[in-house]
Amino acid sequence: MALSEQLRDELAQIAPERVCCRYAELSALFHVSGSWHLHGGTVAVHLDLASSAAARRAFALLRELGAGSEIRTYRRQAFDRSTRYQLHTDVDEPGLAVLRDAGVLSVSRAPLDVPPRRVIGRSCCRGAYLRGALLGAGSLSGPRDPHLEVRTSSIVGARFLVDIAAREGLTMRAAERRSHAVAYAKGHEAIGGLLAIAGAGDTALRLEEDAVVAATRARANRLANADGANLERTARAAHDQLEAIRALGVDGLPAELVEIAELRLRHPTASIRELAAKARPPLTKASAQRRLRSIVRLAEKPDLQVH
Repeated sequence: MALSEQLRDELAQIAPERVCCRYAELSALFHVSGSWHLHGGTVAVHLDLASSAAARRAFALLRELGAGSEIRTYRRQAFDRSTRYQLHTDVDEPGLAVLRDAGVLSVSRAPLDVPPRRVIGRSCCRGAYLRGALLGAGSLSGPRDPHLEVRTSSIVGARFLVDIAAREGLTMRAAERRSHAVAYAKGHEAIGGLLAIAGAGDTALRLEEDAVVAATRARANRLANADGANLERTARAAHDQLEAIRALGVDGLPAELVEIAELRLRHPTASIRELAAKARPPLTKASAQRRLRSIVRLAEKPDLQVH
């Protein structure tokens, strides 16, 4: 399951006990995924959501708070033609009261860009607002270079989310795109804090676990590549040493190089450390390597004097 999908499913299962948190979560859902339409002087309010879990959660919130709504589905015309979920909310007297208390509509039924401060006055309500925003328009990618963002219709809404996060000691940034704006966070620490306050502990844990696995796999690949490169260099050096010994002949070598040359001929795949241990008396690795280099240099320049 993709991280974004897991995040929405986990958040949708959280049912706030406090009424104030329900209003805050509902407020965020409408501010990041809501749209307002006028039909013959009557305001119609819709929620447009990407997942059935988010739609069911929004429907339950509206019902719990006393507002009626109807879920409809449609298929997107562009991209992957995925199914979208619309909640058509009744703006009758009970519905208007709920949307007004949630800071979605004003007393005159005009849409509000951001909710009043009373909606997110408590820390629990700020966590609920972030949860609703992530549920309605959040996306999460990772584990490598993790990125979390919430899409909003305007930069005002994105900056409002940044402000809420800052009040909880969390870091988000706002950016304006061509047709929308986003509030986003990068890095495991920043994203983990946001997921924790929103209540998505399982998703935060999975993101961290995936990051550990990815880092371990990357380290193993680096070590394997390094080992492969070392083996290639060792094999190339042994080949050059054998070619030099065969070109010069053991009998044509200075006395101090004869033993190591014979050892190399008898053990063509042995490491220099292993050759050094087989000498009598045993040599240091540096000494054995120095003698083999001398043989290669002699083959390249026969007139070279070995010291």
